[in-house]
Order: sequence, then structure tokens, then C-alpha cells
Amino acid sequence: MKMKSIRMPSKLICATLFALGLAAAAQAQTAGVAYISNQNGGIGVLDLATLELTGSFEVGAKGPRGIGVTADGKYLVTANKDDANVSIIDLATRKVVKQVKIGKNPEFVRVLGDKAFVTYEPSSKGGPPPKPGAVVVKEDDDDDKVPARIAIVDIRKGKLLKEITSGPETEGIEFTPDGKRMIVTNEADNTITLHDIRSGKLLKTVPTSKYGDRPRGIKVSPDGKHYVATLEFGNKLLVLDDKLDPIKTVETGKTPYGVAFDRSGQRIFVAASRANTLQVFDATSLEKIKDIQSGERCWHFTFTPDDKQILLTCGRSDEVIVIDADKLEVTKRIANKGMPWGIVTYPKAFGSLDQP
Repeated sequence: MKMKSIRMPSKLICATLFALGLAAAAQAQTAGVAYISNQNGGIGVLDLATLELTGSFEVGAKGPRGIGVTADGKYLVTANKDDANVSIIDLATRKVVKQVKIGKNPEFVRVLGDKAFVTYEPSSKGGPPPKPGAVVVKEDDDDDKVPARIAIVDIRKGKLLKEITSGPETEGIEFTPDGKRMIVTNEADNTITLHDIRSGKLLKTVPTSKYGDRPRGIKVSPDGKHYVATLEFGNKLLVLDDKLDPIKTVETGKTPYGVAFDRSGQRIFVAASRANTLQVFDATSLEKIKDIQSGERCWHFTFTPDDKQILLTCGRSDEVIVIDADKLEVTKRIANKGMPWGIVTYPKAFGSLDQP
């Protein structure tokens, strides 16, 4: 018996292809996109549906480090070391719409609402930090005593609103759950400080020297009951309560940097940058769950918006490492030239630089 061939009408074929195209676009839109700041280049764009780099764009001179995205996904903000400014990028066009001059060595960016909070160091000469125990000769002994600043920038207006004085060499920024206060880590004088955002008033100072030197990353738990801070030269994770009183320290790999909770608050992730590992700890017992071997000098990371993957930027090995968030195994290595420093996603996800 001879089978008859079935011909689909051309309109139906076109409609089917169009629907498939929409489905693919919807999948990409749902999965989202990651933006990577490259210290020796611009911003890399990573498609989270395919986990492939799809392009890049410039934000000014080389040197973007800190990076943040608005909740609506309309604007990206970068801190540009070489230009001593902040770039505000319209993500619809991927063009810089405003550059806001702030001061020397801008580094860390956190976005809260329509404002960007950016650290910079008025006295900074730049360059890498000294090694532990190294003898440092300074032209001016007061350089590391000059307080850093946190510039508060109106993203939509592209305007510097005000500055808050923090401690010397401020590195990390976090907010209290009510969004009214800001916690910062100050590596040069080994303190964590709490500030009122509206007035800029210093509310509390937590010395860290007895636990470890050079506080770097700082994160609040999803339930708001705890904070964790990495102590870079102490090789420790410092756990604090909701009043910023230290509770306990946990040993980490060498020079811990970026830190984040997962969405459930059950695990803590620490990028031990000189140990070339992403470490995972149980947030309740503080026991180590696993060391995940990474690349070289991995400073920051983010979950994907669906919480299924972790994306880790490794500056000295020029790559983004993809880790299965459940199995805690590396699934892919993405070559990314330009010394990647930070990474955020849209839709926003939990990570060392951002959270929903």
C-alpha cells in the first residue's frame, strides 16, 4: 500500500516556524543574561539560555570592576577605575547614557532602587594590595588613613546626590533588610561599619583584627538574621548577628573574597581567590560541604536567576566557570579574555555583588 505524502500549507509552516522562534526567544528571555566586567576591556554579555558569550560593549576607558543592574533591567552601572567615574548604560541600546565623575579608584557597586552606591578612595594610588607580612614603603604615611567615600548616584538622572564617609579603603557594601542602613567593610583599618543612609551618620564600628585582617565581602542572610564577612588576610569567614556583633569565625581557603548565601539561606559560598576554589559551607552548622576547584583569582560570582547554575569570574585565568548548584560540580569553562572581575544577571539573582 502506497502511503500518501502529507503537505503542510506554506502559511502553516511559516506560523510553526514563527511560533518556534517565539518559543526560543521566550526561553532566552526567561533564562536571562549575565553581564561581566572585564578590567582590561569592557562588558561581556553571556546568554544564560545557551551559556555562550554573545557580545560585548564598551563603557569608557578600560578598567570596569564594580557592576550592578537595576531591578527593571533598564540600566547597568559600572565603576571605572581608569576614568575615575561611573558609567550608566541603557541596556536596550547598550550605550553609555551618562558618566558621573566621582573620584579615584572606584571599585564596588551596589544598586538599591534607583540609586547606585559606589566606593572610591580619595588618596588611592591604585595597584594590587601588598602581600601579608610585606614591608611597604610609602611616600605619605597617612595614605591608608584617609577615609574612603561611598558616592550615591541617582541612576535615572545620572547625578551624584551625596557622599558618605566610611573607613579607609572601603571594599564591600551591604544593606540592612529595611534598606535604611548600609554596612561596609574597610580593609585598611580592619573594621566593619554601619551607616544611616539618609543622614550618613556612623552608627557602629566593629573591629575585626582579633578575628582577621582586611575585611572584604559582606552579605546578609536571606532571613536578615545574620551577616557574613570575608577576612582576606585572616583566611576566615566572620559570622555576625543581626546587630553586627561577631559570633564565630570559620576557617577558609587562602584570601577569601566574594561571599554569598543561596536563595534558601541554607548554604554560604566563598570565593577563596588564592586557593583557586569556591568553598561551600552549611549556613547552620558552618561545616564545610565542599571545595570546588576553580580557576585563578576568582573574585566574584552569581547564581543564575533560576538558581540552577553558579557563574564564577576568574580574573587571572581569563574565564567564567559554570558550576551546577545542586551537584556542586564544574560543568563548563567559558574563555573570557580581559581579566573578568565581577558578574551580575538580569533577572537579578543571588551573588557576591547583587541579590533580588
